[in-house]
Amino acid sequence: MGFSIWMAFRYLNAKKDKFLAVINFVSVAGITIGVAALIIVIGVMSGFDHDLREKIVGANAHVSVERESGLKQYKELDGKLKDVAGVTATTPYVHGNVFLESTQRAVSLILRGVNPATEGSVTKIDQYLDKGRIADLKDNEVVIGSQLASFYGYQPGDELTIIAPASGVAGEGWRFKFKVGGIFTSGMYDYDMNLIIVSLAQAQAIFHVGPDVVTGIGLKLKNPETASQVKADIYNILGYSFLVRTWMEQNANFFAALALEKIAMFIILTLIVLVASFNIVSTLIVTVTSKVKDIGTLMALGASRKMIRAIFTIQGLAIGLSGTFWGFALGVGLSLLLKKYHFVELPQDIYYIKHLPVLIQASDVGCIVGAAMAITYAATIYPAFKASRLEPVEALRYA
Repeated sequence: MGFSIWMAFRYLNAKKDKFLAVINFVSVAGITIGVAALIIVIGVMSGFDHDLREKIVGANAHVSVERESGLKQYKELDGKLKDVAGVTATTPYVHGNVFLESTQRAVSLILRGVNPATEGSVTKIDQYLDKGRIADLKDNEVVIGSQLASFYGYQPGDELTIIAPASGVAGEGWRFKFKVGGIFTSGMYDYDMNLIIVSLAQAQAIFHVGPDVVTGIGLKLKNPETASQVKADIYNILGYSFLVRTWMEQNANFFAALALEKIAMFIILTLIVLVASFNIVSTLIVTVTSKVKDIGTLMALGASRKMIRAIFTIQGLAIGLSGTFWGFALGVGLSLLLKKYHFVELPQDIYYIKHLPVLIQASDVGCIVGAAMAITYAATIYPAFKASRLEPVEALRYA
């Protein structure tokens, strides 16, 4: 094997043969570009995926427990849920559809009534508020999203009117006036445009439910990834008369689409490496063709077909390894620069963030490097096999 390695690197360092040197360089460059492009694109897609997960999880509870008719005497149930393994905090909520009255028009919104004292321990609403804390929310105040505020020109302290449909009260009582107590920016357009938050007591009054009735209870988990196991535990404790939903189930289609897009991009960009591998095939074929006399001489001196095959396999793998290494260095380097210096800016009227998010994961990089080396090895099989099948006499005769 030592002899095969020595011969392979002699052919790689073909300084006298300028043509071979050029195609060796082109082969390495092709693999480098393919691997670098894969690492950068997959890193950006992983960044988007992670960023969106953080925003979705931050705006919602990890697990929600509801019942179609509402949760009556919910405080007893709340105590049981706090004792479930993995649950760190709970908070009740009431939600439903309302209308925002504006210039004689009614715009449909989602109203969420929260307990100001416990909401901040379950969601990241305090991080999204422009100032203050959700715990300071008063009964006559409402917190609205930044997109809604921008669209209608609301500022903290302004007054707005909420209309509760089918309130069941004739005449007065179906319009509720609030003062804008805060503006939040979650980064998710649907939330920032369509969600408004009031105190739990006000939501119960708007939807005409008793003070001991809520729509559901939100749970925060120590580890959000254990949501499915916590859901199973809740069913075992409470039975199946409740609707228990995890943050993953509530956004299943969205996350499935992201995963599918990431796989599709991986396959498409892997084709770049596949195309670059044809350069390795051509490089080895040209090398074999130009080194027919050398191959014949080596075999006449006792080199086995296995050794000849190893020479060209090692040469191809060396090209692939070199290209993969430089692609890895270039891809990771550019990704880290993008993450730190934000060269690429995004229009905020289209995207929810200012700059490209980048997340380099060892598993993604490992798959890319492994795929590149596997494609490289496959590219060496045919040329190496053809070289090993040359007959020494014929090689020397026609060389």
